[in-house]
Amino acid sequence: SAELLKLSSLMETTFINLSTLFTSINFSCSSFETHMFTGGWSPLESNEQQWLQVDLGDRVEIVAVATQGRYGSSDWVTGYALMFSDTGRNWKQYRQDDAVWVFTGNSNADSVVHHKLLHSMKARFLRFIPLKWNVGGRIGLRVEVFGCSYKSDIADFDGRSSLLYRFNQKLMSTFKDVVSLKFKSMQGDGVLFHGEGQRGDYITLELQKGKLSLHLNLGDSNLHFSNSHTSVTLGSLLDDQHWHSVLIERFNKQVNFTVDKHTQHFRTKGDSDHLDIDYELSFGGIPVPGKPGTFQRKNFHGCVENLYYNGVNIIDLAKRRKPQIYTVGNVTFSCSEPQIVPITFVSASRSYLLLPGTAQIDGLSVSFQFRTWNKDGLLLFTELSENSGHLLVYLHGGRLMLLIQKETENPVEISEGTNLHDGLWHSVNINARRHRITLTLDSDAATASHATTVSRIYSGNSYYFGGCPDNFTDSQCLNPITAFQGCMRLIFIDNQPKDLILVQQGSLGNFSDLHIDLCGIKDRCLPDYCEHGGKCSQSWSTFYCDCNNTGYVGATCHNSVYEQSCEAYRHQGRTSGFFYIDSDGSGPLGPLRVFCNITEDKIWTEVQHNSTGLTRVQGAGPEKPYTMSLNYSSSAEQLEAVINSAEYCEQEAAYYCRKSRLLNTPNGVPFAWWVGRANEKHLYWGGSLPGIQQCACGLEESCLDMRYFCNCDADREEWTNDTGLLAFKDHLPVTQIVITDTNRSNSEAAWKIGPLRCHGDRQFWNAASFNTEVSADISFFFKTTALSGVFLENLGIKDFIRIEISSPKEITFSIEVGNGPTEATVQSPTALNDNQWHYVRAERNLKQTSLQVDNLPKKVLEAPAEGHFRLQLNSQLFVGGTASRQKGFLGCIRSLHLNGQKLDLEERAKMTPGVKPGCPGHCSSYGNLCHNGGKCVEKYNGYFCDCTNSAYEGPFCKEEVSALFEAGTSVTYTFQEPYPVTKNASTSSSAIYVDAVVAKENIALSFLTAHTPSLLLYINTYFHEYLAVILSKNGSLQVRYKLSKDGLLIFTIDSGNFANRELHRVKINREGRELVIQVDQVLKLKHNFSEIDFKAIKSLTLGKVTDSLSLDPEVSKANAYGFTGCLSSVQYNHISPLKAALRHPSVAPVTVQGSLTESSCASMMEADVNTATTTYSSSDPFGKTDEREPLTNAVRSDSAVIGGVIAVVIFIIFCIIAIMSRFLYQHKQAHRNSQKKEKEYPENLESSFKADIDLQNTVSECKREYFI
Repeated sequence: SAELLKLSSLMETTFINLSTLFTSINFSCSSFETHMFTGGWSPLESNEQQWLQVDLGDRVEIVAVATQGRYGSSDWVTGYALMFSDTGRNWKQYRQDDAVWVFTGNSNADSVVHHKLLHSMKARFLRFIPLKWNVGGRIGLRVEVFGCSYKSDIADFDGRSSLLYRFNQKLMSTFKDVVSLKFKSMQGDGVLFHGEGQRGDYITLELQKGKLSLHLNLGDSNLHFSNSHTSVTLGSLLDDQHWHSVLIERFNKQVNFTVDKHTQHFRTKGDSDHLDIDYELSFGGIPVPGKPGTFQRKNFHGCVENLYYNGVNIIDLAKRRKPQIYTVGNVTFSCSEPQIVPITFVSASRSYLLLPGTAQIDGLSVSFQFRTWNKDGLLLFTELSENSGHLLVYLHGGRLMLLIQKETENPVEISEGTNLHDGLWHSVNINARRHRITLTLDSDAATASHATTVSRIYSGNSYYFGGCPDNFTDSQCLNPITAFQGCMRLIFIDNQPKDLILVQQGSLGNFSDLHIDLCGIKDRCLPDYCEHGGKCSQSWSTFYCDCNNTGYVGATCHNSVYEQSCEAYRHQGRTSGFFYIDSDGSGPLGPLRVFCNITEDKIWTEVQHNSTGLTRVQGAGPEKPYTMSLNYSSSAEQLEAVINSAEYCEQEAAYYCRKSRLLNTPNGVPFAWWVGRANEKHLYWGGSLPGIQQCACGLEESCLDMRYFCNCDADREEWTNDTGLLAFKDHLPVTQIVITDTNRSNSEAAWKIGPLRCHGDRQFWNAASFNTEVSADISFFFKTTALSGVFLENLGIKDFIRIEISSPKEITFSIEVGNGPTEATVQSPTALNDNQWHYVRAERNLKQTSLQVDNLPKKVLEAPAEGHFRLQLNSQLFVGGTASRQKGFLGCIRSLHLNGQKLDLEERAKMTPGVKPGCPGHCSSYGNLCHNGGKCVEKYNGYFCDCTNSAYEGPFCKEEVSALFEAGTSVTYTFQEPYPVTKNASTSSSAIYVDAVVAKENIALSFLTAHTPSLLLYINTYFHEYLAVILSKNGSLQVRYKLSKDGLLIFTIDSGNFANRELHRVKINREGRELVIQVDQVLKLKHNFSEIDFKAIKSLTLGKVTDSLSLDPEVSKANAYGFTGCLSSVQYNHISPLKAALRHPSVAPVTVQGSLTESSCASMMEADVNTATTTYSSSDPFGKTDEREPLTNAVRSDSAVIGGVIAVVIFIIFCIIAIMSRFLYQHKQAHRNSQKKEKEYPENLESSFKADIDLQNTVSECKREYFI
C-alpha cells in the first residue's frame, strides 16, 4: 500500500529539475534539492494508508517542501502531513503550533505549491502522507525537498560508559556556564552529566521517568542551615528515541533551562554566585572513584550529539583522543539505532490489532509494552483453546487486570500496579503452564502475581490487542471496557517477536485505525495551559484543569470568580464588607482581599497593611535609623493595578513628635522620609505636594512656628503633630518609613500610616489588537436601540474574531483559528436592544469557545483536539464596527476588557469622529437598586441613590434610621403654613385652607415596644382634625381618624399583641377615599371613606404630644407615657421626621423633647442586655479613632500610665456614690409621682403603670433593655 523512492537510483532517470520555478523563493539553506519526476506517483488504491517515502541518503536539514499533482491528470493531493526519521523506523510527525500540521496541497495537476517550514527537520527519511485529494480523481503527487547538509558529532553510550572532562587545574570556579547538547534514548532514566566540588557544589542533568531534571547547588551543603539546593524539571516523554535539544545558561544565580522549545527561568537558592567543581565533569554517568564502570546512579543509555560545555566540543575532543577526555567503558561515535517498531491505537472505539498465535500449546506466553494517558482500556483478548475460556488483560482505573472467564467455572482475576496511565512505558508479561498463570508488571519478578485455574490453559490462535472488531460473529472478541488508546511495542507471542512492518504491509494479521511505526503520544499538560495555578491532568485526547482553591473557574481556570473592583460589587447591590477583587480579571495577577466601604457618595477600596496602630519610636539616629516596612499581604503588581484603575487614592500620614524633627525644613536634610512605589524615596509629607519638602501646615501657612514648614520641625518640648493625606497616585502605596531623630534627651515620636484607600473605577464606567494568545477573553457592557451591529472585530490573514448583535434577541461570537469558522450564539427571550445595559463575555481557549450574555445560559462549543492553538491576528482591533466600515454599532459600550486588560475607550473616543466619550442613562439599568423611595440620579460615569425623600439611608437607601424613645420623649415636625394666618384666626378665615386638602397619606413606620397603651404617631390639622396611631391597652393597633364631616373613625387591628418586644412594620396608605392598612406586610384592612377633607396639616408628632389639651380621652390615655421603645424608618409622604431629627436637627423644622438615642431596632431583637442600646457610629472596619490629637497614652512614659490608672479608680468610686444617691432620690420621687398619678388616672394604676414600670425605669435609668 506504499511505495519507497530512493533518490540515489531515480534522480537521473525519473526526476526533472524544476528549480527554475522557485527562483523567487529565498530559503536560508538550499545546498541540496531533490527533484520532481515527470509523471508523478499515484498508488493503486487511494486511501489514508498510502504514503510516499523519500530517502535523502544521509541526515540533512530540511527547510522547505513543494508539491504538484500527477502530470496530465485529475489526480492531485489537496492536503497532506509530513513524517521524518533517521532510520526509516520509529517515525515522528511534523508539528507546528503543538499540533500535527496539515499542509495545504494543490488545486490542479500542474501548479506548484511550496511551503517553508517554520521548524526545520534533521532527518534522512521523509514521508508525505496524503490526507485529502481531488474528489474527481485519485492521489497523485510530485514532490521536491529543499535543505542543506547537516554535520554533527555523536557519542553513543551503552549504559556502562561515560566521558570524563578533566580540568587543567584542581578547582574550576565559574560565574557563568553554558551547556548545550541533543540526546535520544529509549530509557526513561539516566544521568547525562554531573560535576561536584568538595564544598558541596554540584550540577547534575538527569533523565527521570522520561523528564529532564536539573539539580544545582551553589554553596556549602555541609552547613546544616544551608538551603541552596535547587531542582527544576522540564520536558516529558523524552524516552521516545527521538532527538531532544537541551540548553542550560547560568549567570550567577540566574538560570535559563530549555528543553526543546520550552524554557524555564529561575534563580538558584542560597547566597553564593559561583559554581565550584573539582577535577572533572562526567558525561553519561557518575563513576565511583577508583571503580571504573561502576556508577552511583543509573547511567545514560542512548546517543548524545553536539555536546558543548562553555564552548568546548566534548565529543570532538573524545574522537581525537585528547588528554582532557578520559573514556570509561565503550563509547562509540555513531548512533546505534534499535529497530523497534511502535504502534499507536488512535480510535477510542475502532482501533484493534489482530495477531496470530499457535493454538493448542500447553500453556501461554504473551508479552508487550504499552504507554497511555487513559485509565481504562482493553489491552489483550484471546479465546483459549480446548474450551479453557477467555483471557482478558485490561486497564481499569489505572490498574492492570487479568481475567480468565469460563462458563462452568468461577472467573480467575489478578490485578497489578497503580497509576499505570502515567504516560510511561510499562511492560506486561503473561505466562501460563497447566493450571498456573503468572502476571508480571515492569519485569519485576519479585512482585509478580500468580493464580490457579481449575482447567488447564491452552493457547489460542488469535490475539486481539487494543480492542475488538465490530463483527463479533467472526471474531468472538469480547471487550467489557473501552478500547485502548495509546502505544504498544515489543509484542511477543509464544516467545516469538511479531514483525509489525509485515502487519503494515498486509502480510500478517489484521488491524484497524492504527498508526504503525510511530508512537503518537502527546503530553497535553506540556506546556501547561491550566492558568492561575490550576492542576493539569489528561487523557489521550484532551486535558483537564482542576481549578479548586485557585479563585478562578472555566475550562482552563481562566475566569476570575471575583469582581474587578468594589464598584462592580456595588452594582450587584452589595453593602460594605470584605471582598476579594481581581483587578486584571483573567490576567496574571491574583485576587486581593480588600474592604469595600460602600457609602452614599463614594465607593472606597481599602487595603490594610501590617502596622495599623500608632507606633512609638525612641533611640533612632542617623547612624542607627528606625526603619519599618509595610506589608500589604499582596504583591506590588496587585496594589499597582488597584491604584491605576482608581480615580483617586490616598494614605493618611501622621507624625506625632516631642523634640523630634520631621523634614528639617526649611533647608535641612530630612530626618524622616517614606518609600513608595518602585522603592523610590520621598521627602514630602501628608498634605503637601510631590517634590515640595513641606508638610500640610507649610502649604496652608498654618504651622506653629512660621519659620518652618512642619510643626514638628519647630523642635518643641510639648507634643504636636503633622498629619495629612498622601494622594499622588504614582507614588503610592507607602512601603517603608524611616525615622532618624529620636535619640536626643526627651526626644520621642510616634507615627501612623493609614490603609491605602481608593475610590472610583476608571474602567467600570469607561464607556489595539490581540497578541498571539492561546486563550482570549473579551468582556464589555453595551446598550442600544439598534436592530443589529458589530461590537468589535479583529482580523488576521485567515484567522479572525468578531462579536455582534445579529438581531434584537441574538448575540453572536465568531472565531476562526485554522479549523474552520466557529460561531457561538446566545438567544435571549427578551429583546436586548431595550436601551439598558447588558453584559457580554466571550472566551476562546484550547478546550472551548464560550459566550455569556447577562445571566442567560452560557453557550459552550468544544474545540477540536488537534488544530491551531494560537490566534494569528495582525490588524487593529475595531470597536463599534468592522474593518470594512460596514455594520457599525449604534449605542454605548463600556468597561471593555481584553484578556484582563482594560481599554481606555473614552480617550480613544475623543479622537474618533462619530464617537462620543461617556454614555448617559445608567438609571434605566441600575435604578432598581435604589430602594424605599430613593431616587436614582444620573452621573457622568455612573449613578447614585438620593435618599433625601426616603426614611432610609445608605448607598441604596436600605439602611434603617431608628431611635430609642423613653417615657416622655417627643419628636414634633412642624409643617409650613400654606398661607400667613393670624393667631386669632376665626372660623370664617379658615377658608384660606380650602386649597390645602391633603390628597393622600403614605405612612410607614416600624416599632418595637413592651408598653401599652402607647402613642406612636399623631398628626393634627389647623381644623382640629387628627390622625393617630396608638397601641391599645390590650396590645391591639388602632388607627384613628378625626374628620370634621365624618366624625371619629376607628380602625382596630386586633390580630395579636403588638407590644410583644418584636419589630413590627406598619403601612397606612390613603389615596383619595380609599384606605389600606398593612401590618408586617400582610393586608389587614380596606376602607372607603364617604368623603374625605383631611387638610391643612399643622404638625406630626412621634411619641408624647406635649400640647395635650385637644386630645380625646383614648388618645390622651395612650399619650400618658407617649411611647417607650424603638421607632424606625418613619415616613409620611415625602417627609421623614425621625431621620430629620437625627440627621438635620438644626435645619429641619423639628423639635425634640426628652431623650432620643440613635439605635438599631433590628439588632435590639437579637442583642443582649449590654448591647441593646449601643450606638453604632463608626463604619470603619479597622477601628479608627480620632487622630486629630496624638494618642498620648500610647507615647507617654510609664509614670503617666500609672497616674491614669489611679485616676480611673477614683472616678469609679465617685460614680458608685453618685449612682446610689440618684437611686435614693428617684425612689423617693417615684413614690411622690405615683401618689399624684393615682389621683389623675386611678384606673390605670394596677393594669398599665405597674405592668410596665420595670421597662420604663430600665430605659430611663440606663438606656439598656433586653427586648425578646
